[in-house]
Amino acid sequence: MNSKEKILKSLAADGMAVRPRPTMDFVPQRFADREQTFVERLEAAGGMAVRMEPGETLDGLIARLYPEARRIASTLPEVTSATVDPDRVEDPRQLVDVDLGVVRGSFGVAENGAVWIAQDIRHKALYFGATSLMIVIPRDALVDTMQEAVVRPEVDDFGYGCFMSGPSKTADIEQALVFGAHGPMAVTVVLR
Repeated sequence: MNSKEKILKSLAADGMAVRPRPTMDFVPQRFADREQTFVERLEAAGGMAVRMEPGETLDGLIARLYPEARRIASTLPEVTSATVDPDRVEDPRQLVDVDLGVVRGSFGVAENGAVWIAQDIRHKALYFGATSLMIVIPRDALVDTMQEAVVRPEVDDFGYGCFMSGPSKTADIEQALVFGAHGPMAVTVVLR
């Protein structure tokens, strides 16, 4: 018997009374303008939201928002300015320090500005190794809360996925806020 089993056996033998789980009878939060709330919460987390206008292209957005980007990685067919196909890269370390990664997200969450990204590229290293990340989601693919998000079918069937809300940041080093500590320095969510 290992130490974990000993601890669990000891707790079970303690004779604590079994109590029923509390009922989950709360009313989930709803936002009058889900899209605007998503934009505000994403910006509060350090990210940026861009609403695509009719006739606007992803290549046009990339040129406008990231004019200095030279190494652009994407598998999206509408991103013709991509210089790196992440699905053809053998070693995921080659995706570290790509200037811009452009990926597809499934949906966004208004309460915290998070976007669900299910891995649909070969190496997930692009999500965290790119200097900047652009996530494209349908404009109507927003939910109010994480309670709604975690029961969506996209979150149920995936090999790897994550919620991302803004750029990577930490403030535990000398109490100074640092962006890009273990992920992209900038995150832009395109609502299309």
